[in-house]
Amino acid sequence: MLRAATVIRHDQRAGRACADTITLDREARFRRRIAMTSDGGVAFLLDLDAATYLAQGDALQLDDGRLIEVRAAVEALLEIAAPDARALARLAWHIGNRHTPAEITGEAVYIQPDHVLAEMAAGLGLAVRPVTRPFEPEGGAYGSKGALVSGHHHGTDDDHRHDHGHDHHHDHDHGHDHAHGHHEHGHHAHGGVPHGAHRNHG
Repeated sequence: MLRAATVIRHDQRAGRACADTITLDREARFRRRIAMTSDGGVAFLLDLDAATYLAQGDALQLDDGRLIEVRAAVEALLEIAAPDARALARLAWHIGNRHTPAEITGEAVYIQPDHVLAEMAAGLGLAVRPVTRPFEPEGGAYGSKGALVSGHHHGTDDDHRHDHGHDHHHDHDHGHDHAHGHHEHGHHAHGGVPHGAHRNHG
């Protein structure tokens, strides 16, 4: 089977053309070692040294030299619209406090469906609606929306891992906002911007 052991970031491709594409949702774009099939039917083994986030436009280099371009799949999300920058920052703080991956734009935050967070946002007076679009969570654990720069990953050949590290990445819902005493605190101390890395099962 063909093997892809190199990721070429979209800004480092230097105009190199891709022979094919592979369309993956957000969860499937955080991998280390797994069998994949491109959109054009090319079967190959993704075999990276460490769990790596694949961003829209990155390319996987096959051992025969061909490049497979990564495309972000359209998936079901929740759009939480904020009327101003202060409301957006407040929303980001609450979502970051829940360790939830999120994509932040100038007017809204996009998250995967979560009825608890949807109710929280509605309680803040924000508009929540289901949408379908590609999902590209914000930086935090990633540099330039892709290159992993923090956290410790314990991966196996079947890509089973639980991430640990300063950014406290978890793949489960704590079910609370970490209320201690009479105050809340966010583990994400950079303006409440949430982090976005979870474990995946290959």
